[in-house]
Parts: sequence; structure tokens; C-alpha cells
Amino acid sequence: MAENLQNQVLTIKQVPAGNAWLWIVSGFNLFKANPAMWIILLVIYLAIMIPVSLLPVVGSVVSTLLAPVFAAGMMWGCRALTRHQDLEINHLFEGFKKNTAQLIAVGGIYMVSLLVIAVFVVLALDKEAIELLVQGRGLSPEQASEMMLPILVAMLFVMPILMAYWYAPVLVGLHNMMAVDAMKLSFVACLKNMLPFLFYGLIFMVLLLPLIILIGFLPAVFQVFFIGIVILAVAPIMMISLYTSYIDVFSIVQPEATI
Repeated sequence: MAENLQNQVLTIKQVPAGNAWLWIVSGFNLFKANPAMWIILLVIYLAIMIPVSLLPVVGSVVSTLLAPVFAAGMMWGCRALTRHQDLEINHLFEGFKKNTAQLIAVGGIYMVSLLVIAVFVVLALDKEAIELLVQGRGLSPEQASEMMLPILVAMLFVMPILMAYWYAPVLVGLHNMMAVDAMKLSFVACLKNMLPFLFYGLIFMVLLLPLIILIGFLPAVFQVFFIGIVILAVAPIMMISLYTSYIDVFSIVQPEATI
């Protein structure tokens, strides 16, 4: 059945903005299918990625390269649930078995692109302002205003990179695409559906804002615990809703269920 997805012709469609809510609802329904296992997968992921990211020098590089590999594994888990199969720990590591090099290439392209933008920002900023920031000192109003333009320009360039990255892991993992082709297709899909994606982000902001405010009123001893609960509950739904949006935007024909 895996071949069905790989051979399926991908057709990008423009969906209504209201579909963003359906993505989240569908994602929540898949989460409800096995919430305990989703939380276990997230805990395992964090237990691997947090120590890796803390490694000196290479930590951030390795974690960025591996992120699409694990993301593809999550997508395989979503696909299993839509076929009424069991969600397993092995799904998290499926990206290490299928098209791994191209998944790592997605992370590499993403990382290099962000690095180029970061270099642009640093070169565009006033050297004196950079030194003050490194020293932890405040900037004058003039220096702060001068920083705004390069930062805004950088944000404009970051958005297309995020759009290219969004669907790349699922396209590479489930459709065996090359990294560059997947990122191009992801960018086009996001560009064609800007309104639902804006609405999607707005929904999560509205849902999370009360929780963030509540955390601010909690005693410090409870804040870390509450933040952990929020992450364990919200992060899987965000990841799963990526899959449900992919099903919608790319007109994916669901494979027949197997028990």
C-alpha cells in the first residue's frame, strides 16, 4: 500500500480558509485515537533532540538535520491511524529507513537558507549596535530604529523558507520525492493557500493565548509543570494537523483501511 501514495499524482488545490479549522479538528480526532502513544512519541522525540541540540558546536546542526527525519516518521504514524492501524514507537523512526538522505537534505537546505539570512542581518546591522547587544547593553532609540529594516527584510525572506519546509518532510517521506522538488511543491501549496494558513495560525494563537496568560499567574513552582502539560497536549495536535492539511491540500486519496 505504500506504493499507492508514492505513485499517486499530487494535485494542489486551493481550499477555503475555513478548512483550517477542519484540519485542527481532524488532527484532534487522530490524536484521540491513541493519545497515550502520541505523548510517548513526543517524549521520546524530545528525549533525543534536546540532548543532541545541547551538544557543543554541532548540536544545533545535527538537530536541524534530523528534525525532518523524525517529522516524516510522525507522518507515517498519522497514515497508519487513518488506515485504522496501530500507532507504534517504530513509526517515529520510519524516516531513518526510507529516503533518509533526502530528508536530511531538507534539513540542510532549511538550515543553510536561515544561515544566509542571519548573515545578511548581521552584515546589515551597525557594528556598534551588535557589540552593545553582545555585551547585554541597551540600544539608543536611533540604533533600535535602524535595526528594524534589516530585521523586517529578514522576516520577509524567512516566510518563503518556512513555506518550502512545511510539507517537505511528508512529501519526501511518504512520496519518495527529492528534497528540492518537495520543497518547491510545499512552497507552491502554501502560497496557493495563504488564507487558510493564516487562519490556521490565528486559531492556535487564540487557543494558546489564554493558556499563556494563565501560566503567568501561576506560582513559579507550577509554571514548568503546566508548560510541560501544554506542550504534550498541543504539540502532537499541531503535528497531526499538518498531516490532515496535507491530505486536504494535496487531494490525497486515502488508502483502504486494513485491520
